[in-house]
Amino acid sequence: MANVTFSAPTLEKNITVYAVAGDNKTLLGVAKQHGIALPCQCQDGECGSCLIKVTILDDKAPHGIHLTDKEKLTLSVNGKMTKAQLDNTETNDMPPPYRLACQYIVRDEDILVEFSGEPGVEIDLRR
Repeated sequence: MANVTFSAPTLEKNITVYAVAGDNKTLLGVAKQHGIALPCQCQDGECGSCLIKVTILDDKAPHGIHLTDKEKLTLSVNGKMTKAQLDNTETNDMPPPYRLACQYIVRDEDILVEFSGEPGVEIDLRR
């Protein structure tokens, strides 16, 4: 089981839920299951409306996380993934900070999921 903590200016407080690792549910699916209003439009990795920032909270090394071709393209086009980050992801299995909730499969690791509450808008991380 993984602890998934959702954080957004649109939430009254951070919400932590338990997600079963290995059930192939996306972060978007986990959010919907728990009534968390995470913006989404296409739900297919093409629009970027479900942009999130994921921080691994475990002390162990992060799991190698496969990015779909759609997610790579959408993140790159929207300036959320550099060529160096893409290379690091593919070569060293290092997950990039920004992901699409509709493409991110929950694994057995505790994570913090930050989002703005507005479709495709990056969370202001300077707070």
